[in-house]
Amino acid sequence: MSAFFIGDVALDEYYTAERWPGPADKGMVNELPAEIGGSIANAAVVHASLGGETEFISLLNESELSRRLIADLRANGVGVAHMLADPAIAESRNLIFLVGGEHIVLTVEMGQQPMWLRSETLAALRSPGFLYLTLYRARRLRSKNGDQVLGQAALLADLRAHGRRAIFDLDVGGCTQEDLPYLTGAKVVIFNQVGFRASFGHDDISRIGDWMRAAKIAWVVRTMAADGAEASNGEDIVHTPGYPVEVVDVTGAGDTFGGTLTWCLSQGRSFADALDFSVAAASRSVTIHGPRGGKATAEDINNWRAMRRR
Repeated sequence: MSAFFIGDVALDEYYTAERWPGPADKGMVNELPAEIGGSIANAAVVHASLGGETEFISLLNESELSRRLIADLRANGVGVAHMLADPAIAESRNLIFLVGGEHIVLTVEMGQQPMWLRSETLAALRSPGFLYLTLYRARRLRSKNGDQVLGQAALLADLRAHGRRAIFDLDVGGCTQEDLPYLTGAKVVIFNQVGFRASFGHDDISRIGDWMRAAKIAWVVRTMAADGAEASNGEDIVHTPGYPVEVVDVTGAGDTFGGTLTWCLSQGRSFADALDFSVAAASRSVTIHGPRGGKATAEDINNWRAMRRR
């Protein structure tokens, strides 16, 4: 079962600092080696490393950096046949500052250009499998079906009718009432603690059952950093505690969780088992520096989890 990941791939430029400066302040940073990342690309690489059939779609310019980003995805087992190009957009870069065990990510604005999927891409997406994406990208999707233009929420509804199940990574941004047409019928919607509170104004996942049923969302997940994760299907709540680890770099932990969860569900695992395995994968990833710290085989994660439990 294939999984398409639609989102960003970027060069992550790393810096460390003792503190994050305030307005009109100054500070010193130390530069670390840059690494290839980008949140949805990280999730795709994690999915591929677990053995999943993985395709990635993004819109890049035609620079040497873009060719390098695409070559890296290919080298990590991620399909790039459906990538899109626009020479007018900016270079894809993130500035990541590691401060006090946390990270601040600044992303270069690349615009709101529509992402026109080719006919062969639409045909490939119109088959059973998973579609992992963000609202930012979902709003930009367009495709032509004969004389008909499919776009945005209508395009997602068309893919859902063909068996393509959406997993939304909402991270810190969360969602609003206007986003419900995109989220309707989703298999999973993933928030972190910040995004969940921004969306609902509270931290209680047991209170969103009516919202889920209205949108026909199968599962909502709230990741909770060191405290693990919890998930609701609108009736029951599953909770998986985190693993005590020495944190090296939290960059990519959420991406590792999402990519691993997608792979677990494609394997037919129960949601409780998928949640537990994904928390283990994300916990392991923060012990490794770099946005691709979550890249691992299933055996790697099982061995790490077994050692931690002992």
